[in-house]
Amino acid sequence: MAYSNINRVVLVGRLTRDPELRATPGGTSVCSLRIACNATRRDAEGDYQDRPNFFDVSVFGAPGEAVHRYMGKGAQVAVDGRLEWREWETAEQERRQAVSIVADAVQFLGSPSAGSGRSDFGLDGPTDGEGELVAAGAASAGDEVPF
Repeated sequence: MAYSNINRVVLVGRLTRDPELRATPGGTSVCSLRIACNATRRDAEGDYQDRPNFFDVSVFGAPGEAVHRYMGKGAQVAVDGRLEWREWETAEQERRQAVSIVADAVQFLGSPSAGSGRSDFGLDGPTDGEGELVAAGAASAGDEVPF
């Protein structure tokens, strides 16, 4: 099979709203995101100006559920995925089309306090609410360690 086509997207940006979770008719979870990424351009005077770009992203399955649970508006996120084009017809018989991103991988960036603070989960894993990492299944102070 020849690999003459490449469809790859890598973005780092911030969520413009809280992620929305829904399910397909087949029961698969899908999380919808909108990410803002700035592009820097020169204006007529030669000064650099930031111009925002907005991208719709879909995250399927368990990764989508994790994004919905742990991320909120303003949180920084990295997305690796592919472009998907779709076409549909409205109730008024108008043809519409859109290009969106289907995420293959999502990385949470920034600190747990970034974004809306919906949880204590950052890039490196869950924390105790004060920025200290907590290992999965770690015993809390006062719990006996069984070994």
